[in-house]
Amino acid sequence: MIIVIANQKGGVGKTTTAINLSAGCALKGKKILLIDLDPQSNSSLSFIDPNSIKKGAYELFTDTDSKVKNLIYNTEITGLDIIPSKINLAKLESKLVGDFDAIFRLKDRIDKVKDNYDHIIFDTPPTLGLITVNALVSATHVLIPIQSSYFALEGTDDLLETIDKVRSRPNPDLKLLGVLVTLVDKRTSLSKDVEAHIRNVFGAQAFKTTISRSVRLEESPAHKETIFTFAPKSSGAKEYSKLCKEVLKRG
Repeated sequence: MIIVIANQKGGVGKTTTAINLSAGCALKGKKILLIDLDPQSNSSLSFIDPNSIKKGAYELFTDTDSKVKNLIYNTEITGLDIIPSKINLAKLESKLVGDFDAIFRLKDRIDKVKDNYDHIIFDTPPTLGLITVNALVSATHVLIPIQSSYFALEGTDDLLETIDKVRSRPNPDLKLLGVLVTLVDKRTSLSKDVEAHIRNVFGAQAFKTTISRSVRLEESPAHKETIFTFAPKSSGAKEYSKLCKEVLKRG
């Protein structure tokens, strides 16, 4: 599978999910490539020293003469590699605008290495711009994290419309892997009501696993660790382990 984790709304747990889904699947024996497509680089910072990054996601799009394998970095987790991002990725869209092959740039590059991995996972920025569209065109599946809050489904229609447009021509085989309810506060009735509403809207497409609001999950990136090493007995570790099983089963 090539999985894009997408939602143009920020703060819904995209990067947390990208980090821990990638690590969790690798810990289950899968060969994983995580590609950080967010200029904020939070996925990258969780796995490698930023000072060691010479080239990464920006060059993946722009330096088409270079070999993709030279942009891949090993992590300390066996089976998990990463193509990191830096802040220069923020200027990518202006560079690609007007190119006739702009939306296929990532797919053409990923095709060269996809057979080396069981799964590739994209962490995307909180926009529906060219970077996210490139990821959708390249992917086989899309995973949508939705925060368990009052405005949970705000903007989701725009994302689903974008997915439908990508399906209509450039990537007709793109499938919805599932909707993940994140930042659940099980103590509040509002959170329960929102989760019920999301499940009513998406039905079986919603993952059974939900991700609870967790201090441990929030702290782990600051320590440059995944939840599995930072707090292996925490609710976050258990929930992301369950999510990994669900994702692999659906795939």
